[in-house]
Amino acid sequence: MSIKLLIADDHEVVRAGLKSVLAGTDIKIAAEASTGEQAVRLALKHEPDVVLMDIRMPEGDGLNALGRIKLDRPDMPILILSTYDNPTYVARAVALGACGFLLKGIGKDKLIEAIQAAASGQTVWTRDELRRVTGALATPRLAADVEVPLTQRESEVLRQLAFGLTNKEIAMALHISYETVKEHVQHILRKIGVSDRTQAAVWAVRKGLV
Repeated sequence: MSIKLLIADDHEVVRAGLKSVLAGTDIKIAAEASTGEQAVRLALKHEPDVVLMDIRMPEGDGLNALGRIKLDRPDMPILILSTYDNPTYVARAVALGACGFLLKGIGKDKLIEAIQAAASGQTVWTRDELRRVTGALATPRLAADVEVPLTQRESEVLRQLAFGLTNKEIAMALHISYETVKEHVQHILRKIGVSDRTQAAVWAVRKGLV
């Protein structure tokens, strides 16, 4: 029985490469999306067995799309496929219910195995990946249930941080200085009672800020 796959990636070359790699296997491409918004719409329309989702895409990144799909289809297996080995991305993916996080350098056989495993209801997280984010996921939930007095600017910085942006990227996105971003990040970590950016990202997910 074939596996219906939805590919979500904003680069046509990547989508074409994936189709070429999967040609002749039991994995059939049900649909392709080039934006986060399309990914959500096509996932709900085509009901694929597995979604293979990039992160950095226009119109809602892949992690945002992952969260939205999971609200309507909590059992739909979604694999993240990213160029970026970013612990914040990994932590958010775990917190949002992805069944695995793959890097784009993955070999053909490993990719096929991961998609088949996801389709059969298994997770494909490695022990190392989960170990890296265990501390973040175990963050005390006190802050998730308590109103934390973040300023509007701090909330904006936290959202960008949770999207996996560096301080330099946040500064460019919000048109503020790098030093100002560093100061905001320090205030955010202190206010919500966490020790690093990854924990802050998971807190933001649990709080529904991203």
